[in-house]
Amino acid sequence: MIPFNKPYMTGDELYYIKDAVLRGKISGNGYYTRKCHGFFENTIGYRNCLLTSSCTDALEMAAILVDIEPGDEVIMPSYTFVSTANAFVLRGAKIIFADSCNNNPNIDVESIESLVTVKTKAIVVVHYGGVACDMDVVMNIASKYNLFVVEDAAQAIDSYYKGKLLGTIGHLAAFSFHETKNIISGEGGMLVINDERFDKRAEIIWEKGTNRSAFFRGEVDKYSWVDVGSSFLPSDVTAAFLYAQLENLEKIQSRRKKLWTVYYDELKQLENQGYLQLPDLPYYASVNGHLFYVICKSIEERNMLILFLKENGVYAVFHYVSLHKSSFYMNKNVNIELKNCDTFADQLLRLPLYYELDIEDQDKIVNLIKTFFDKK
Repeated sequence: MIPFNKPYMTGDELYYIKDAVLRGKISGNGYYTRKCHGFFENTIGYRNCLLTSSCTDALEMAAILVDIEPGDEVIMPSYTFVSTANAFVLRGAKIIFADSCNNNPNIDVESIESLVTVKTKAIVVVHYGGVACDMDVVMNIASKYNLFVVEDAAQAIDSYYKGKLLGTIGHLAAFSFHETKNIISGEGGMLVINDERFDKRAEIIWEKGTNRSAFFRGEVDKYSWVDVGSSFLPSDVTAAFLYAQLENLEKIQSRRKKLWTVYYDELKQLENQGYLQLPDLPYYASVNGHLFYVICKSIEERNMLILFLKENGVYAVFHYVSLHKSSFYMNKNVNIELKNCDTFADQLLRLPLYYELDIEDQDKIVNLIKTFFDKK
């Protein structure tokens, strides 16, 4: 069976983990945490970074930082993972779901302004598959109504909007290093702080609501409880694993983007013949090779293709169920219609894409898809 995903090991993960252990400090904010922060800030170019135990944690920190309170409204896409919404629901927010674009799963930015009310406090965008939302439109709306913007960049490492790194545009951004992502640490995430107003408080929230980090820098004579917070720091063992991945970022990305391009080029004929749709790449966005999907004509056809691939040794999967159709949401809210979102929920199929996917296996996947549609 060709798996949907296979975590890639660079070869240095265990070496760095052993080194972290021998240094005698494997709790959070240790030697490798600082090395990762330095890499993200100095090599990649993010402004201010804090590693977290997950992208979910980073989103929860963002919700605290923008002072989400009961009754506040937060606009976000329905086509996303539950963590995007949960982080704000936990603070008491009412989630206002927006539809996807008609040609890609990202939030329809043209629909956002009509959803803004006097209760709106933030807009959360999700760069699906590492493909950028139209951030100029989003930031202009945020500026007009004095709203915060959080980029859910879980899938968007090394991806760009008009030459700008995703995760550097909104006030805050959250990244994931889950084993299904391009750069991994098993579980893991990162908060990027782009607004200096949040710098000091972010570190306090990160450190369980204390000024512990300031104490260890000698800025205060003792540390104490000064704000809300939680244990958002990952172990330095996790950071050591991540650092081995970061050293190989360019190599990993080069391979994944090549695989993405092969899928696109080889399946383009099927799109031209009207059998399926391929990912739509806006002029302002880049590809980071996170995932590759096709859009079938119906949920029945997609399910048949999944079964056909599985019967022939290939594991392909669909993605999100629309959050506005979830039992949790519908138990508390009125039913809403988001046609484009539901189309992607019913018809999108993700194909295997991971560093060690060899060309022979990719050829097999492509040929099986062609065979499936030839029979139709």
